[in-house]
Amino acid sequence: MKKHIFLTWLSTLAVLLWHYGFSNLPLNAMTLPPFQYPPTRTVAQVDSYHGIEVADPYRWLENPDSTETKSWIVAQNALTSKFLEQIPARQHIYQRLTQLWNFERYGVPFKSGDQDLSPDCQEDRRYFYFKNDGLQNQSVLYTLKNLEDTPKVLLDPNQLSEDGTVALAGVAVSNNGKLLAYGLSQSGSDWQEWKVRDVETGLDLVDDIHWVKFSGASWTSDNQGFFYSRYDEPDEQTRLEAVNYFQKLYYHRLGTPQSEDILIYERPDHQDWGFSGDVSEDGHYLIISVWLGTDSRNLLFYKDLTQPNAPVVELINQFEAEFSFIDNEGTTFWLRTDYNAPRGKVIAVDITQPDRTRWRELIPEMEETLQSVSVLNHQFVASYLKDAYDQVKIFSLEGTFVRNVDLPGIGSVGGFSGKRHDTETFYSFTSFTTPATIYRYNLVMGESTVFRKPEVRFRPEDYETRQVFYQSKDGTKVPMFIVHKRGLALDGTNPTLLYGYGGFNVSLTPTFSVSNLVWMEMGGVYAMPNLRGGGEYGEEWHQAGMKLNKQNVFDDFIAAAEWLIAKRYTSPQRLAISGGSNGGLLVAACMTQRPDLFGAVLPAVGVMDMLRFHRFTIGWAWTSEYGSPDNPEEFKALYAYSPLHNLKPGTAYPATLITTADHDDRVVPAHSFKFAAALQAAHRGSAPVLIRIETKAGHGAGKPTTKIIEEMSDRWAFVVKVLNIQIAADWAQ
Repeated sequence: MKKHIFLTWLSTLAVLLWHYGFSNLPLNAMTLPPFQYPPTRTVAQVDSYHGIEVADPYRWLENPDSTETKSWIVAQNALTSKFLEQIPARQHIYQRLTQLWNFERYGVPFKSGDQDLSPDCQEDRRYFYFKNDGLQNQSVLYTLKNLEDTPKVLLDPNQLSEDGTVALAGVAVSNNGKLLAYGLSQSGSDWQEWKVRDVETGLDLVDDIHWVKFSGASWTSDNQGFFYSRYDEPDEQTRLEAVNYFQKLYYHRLGTPQSEDILIYERPDHQDWGFSGDVSEDGHYLIISVWLGTDSRNLLFYKDLTQPNAPVVELINQFEAEFSFIDNEGTTFWLRTDYNAPRGKVIAVDITQPDRTRWRELIPEMEETLQSVSVLNHQFVASYLKDAYDQVKIFSLEGTFVRNVDLPGIGSVGGFSGKRHDTETFYSFTSFTTPATIYRYNLVMGESTVFRKPEVRFRPEDYETRQVFYQSKDGTKVPMFIVHKRGLALDGTNPTLLYGYGGFNVSLTPTFSVSNLVWMEMGGVYAMPNLRGGGEYGEEWHQAGMKLNKQNVFDDFIAAAEWLIAKRYTSPQRLAISGGSNGGLLVAACMTQRPDLFGAVLPAVGVMDMLRFHRFTIGWAWTSEYGSPDNPEEFKALYAYSPLHNLKPGTAYPATLITTADHDDRVVPAHSFKFAAALQAAHRGSAPVLIRIETKAGHGAGKPTTKIIEEMSDRWAFVVKVLNIQIAADWAQ
């Protein structure tokens, strides 16, 4: 082992010396062709899956903390930095990204403190919202009693670390508006620490909650404590890699140590069940949503909080559909569900008579896909997706249609939260060319007014957006958004970025992005198809791209690329593809299947090893989406497209920049490490195959602005270089 560490140290030294210009040293790495990669040791690891022998020569890279892996990271980063630093356009890209990013951004306001008051008596009401001045690493939480008042800083995460790597992971305001429970994440980890702050004084209380993951907090109506979910304390050495099982639901009472928190619910017989506990608006019930990995189907239990030692009642006890609690009127629960309605509907269930024959349908399934429902002004406010853009409709509590909410255009909305008696709410609207604008909505009059509108230094009218529909391999019609500068010539020469995700019931909708704007300023085309596996057309669309149907997603994406080429938007040499997480899997799988079709590939924090993904952190939860390697039939499907296992030695692959982070405990960096090593070994072309490994960062959530700008500068510089994009010298001025 010591010998291998020494050899790795030597290869690292060679790359570092080359990085600093000492290229005449007589080391083997210095005499190879222009793109010599740091040597990566292989091991004779072979695993048997249902009688099939599968080699895993880079298994040792699964340990991110070993001396050898750390040396490998240093060597790879040095090689990547050397390449990127020599690209003249990078500094211009960095300058322009910084200029454009420097604008005020607001979150959707929410309020608390008046839930027990009539609309005419709201003196205890308090508003909360997030704001970023522009280049702040983390957005700041503000509070104010009246919208005309000067806002007060309640929590500034930028003060919690020098480099901005401590981020807010969640907030929950008590019903009286006087206390804030908030979660913190360090360096992008999914692990959270929760604290409690006095809203008036801005001081933290003694409460300190650890080992929270995949959970928020929900206050009891007496404001004396909150419910949350956590895992047992992990081993410190393996907390970023070890699997997460046996989540438990607890109640924390203010002023007491975590060791005294009350265990509300656990299931030792189901290690893979997770629990989300939310208190109903009337404070009467604790609603427990039981989740099984990333399966959209869930169970729904409840506990009567008005009765001491009341049992947990299993209202929905079979994993057969999604059931989301909206609100209740006494013992009648309003639920959003896709039970016998793949695109969603609203039903009423009387918990005293829960038999399914007594369920009442309030809002039937429609052609559009129902995304979310809230109760405001004693009405249902329902958000729908129509061909991947948002619509909002209002219904009475009996299900009668009232009106559509007039939105500013075709785009995406968020917000519409609040209490049942609220006559106002807030929402955000964004599109590919519209930065997120915050609107205040009068629920009585049905009128929207601008609350906050950001000012970004570009001309939206210089760009155009269109939606097209193309056919996939099996004839399925798939929508795709295309955005670019006006007057684009369809001559097949335009640099184009094709971005996709295609999984986990996630819908891609029009959203403003500074980095995409910079791409289009440089003459690039941005294309975003709505692949199967997403939620754009309900659960049937989702299931058409999961498990044994996963190849449909890759076929959809490849068909999008072929359509763009056939319509002369671009050519293979000018086409880059990008995706993160499940989207990283997408672009890597498409690259292995069609290396001839793309000029550049940008897989970010991707799931690359489809035979071992379930062995790390929360990876087991994805078996409901991907299938399990332990199942013989599903193994065959996974093995057939797993990016790591479908690289063919001697193939000229497209230029590739893999990005990951050393603190990613969602998709552990071993996926990207092993894929990079295998790709570099298999690749026989002249195009670069590089990996960029961020330090003190995770899967993406809470990443500081400075790190985002640095990473996007590197990604765009890489694409500009490998696609041979010419940009004007004064472009970023």
